[in-house]
Amino acid sequence: MEQRHLGRTGLRVSRIGLGTLTWGRDTDEHGAADLLKTFWEAGGTLVDTADVYGDGESEYLLGRLMDGLVPRRDLVISTKAGNVADPDRRVDGSRGHLLSALDASLARLGTDYVDVWHVHAYDPATPLEETLAALDTAVGSGRVRYAGVSDFCGWQLAKAATWQLAAPGTRTRLASTQMEYSLLQRGIEREVLPAALDLGIGLLPSSPLGRGVLTGKYRNDAAPADSRGASEHLAPFVAPYLDDTASRIVDAVTTAADGLAVTALQEALAWVRDRPGVAAPIVGARTAQQLTAALSVEALTLPDEICRALDDVSAPVHRYPDHDWSTL
Repeated sequence: MEQRHLGRTGLRVSRIGLGTLTWGRDTDEHGAADLLKTFWEAGGTLVDTADVYGDGESEYLLGRLMDGLVPRRDLVISTKAGNVADPDRRVDGSRGHLLSALDASLARLGTDYVDVWHVHAYDPATPLEETLAALDTAVGSGRVRYAGVSDFCGWQLAKAATWQLAAPGTRTRLASTQMEYSLLQRGIEREVLPAALDLGIGLLPSSPLGRGVLTGKYRNDAAPADSRGASEHLAPFVAPYLDDTASRIVDAVTTAADGLAVTALQEALAWVRDRPGVAAPIVGARTAQQLTAALSVEALTLPDEICRALDDVSAPVHRYPDHDWSTL
């Protein structure tokens, strides 16, 4: 699998990443082992998890598999900290919480370091410089090799990245940002993506297949029995992308895919993988068969005319001040 630099750093990652959101909850150890082995054998390196996935079980499962199935040295492990199970405070970006969470993640993963550590979300109750100082401490201690953020809006990302760049050699530059991005969700193109491109931050798109909707499996109001849309706790996650607008985009994707003799999954994933600024979409497959289908996109590059057609049919509405105001 082709490798790409993560932002403006020396770290290289596979241009498709493996997500582990359901590990330890919907995906057991046997299923996780099949996924990781399939990914590794295809040349994949970037594996993404978080301390809250499965209440820590995702990290624990990954650690067990690295112990006996896949060598630690062959993987680029990305994890996150900051989200908490507290109804009164959903995000804790304090230095104390983040560094304690990192130690707990390392213990579950059974490793001395993680390759990329992300602040899972912006915490308005904690000064940003305190949150970022935790990244510096983690990198300085050797427990983290590269740092990033997740789900920061445009001004938050720009402020964080600029703060880190203001003291080169002392503060750790942000390597990456993880955000939802697909043909069904292009909101980051307003401000987040331009900021990331300007500041040299690599984008790791989550839900690159529109939470599974872009595969075409939910067409005609159908939800396969084994799909996330039919799952009691994941159906609300899929529901926002089952409206008329999404349906029109999915129809266009499947029509174009038929013309290219590829699947809708391959086309949608190739589109987001090759967008400017993207380092590696994170694919959260349920089964090894689904993952193999996603990894088959490695050989596919979409023709320019298809990309333009997909851009047009899925184009978000960007009004003032998100485009050239001089044309108004």
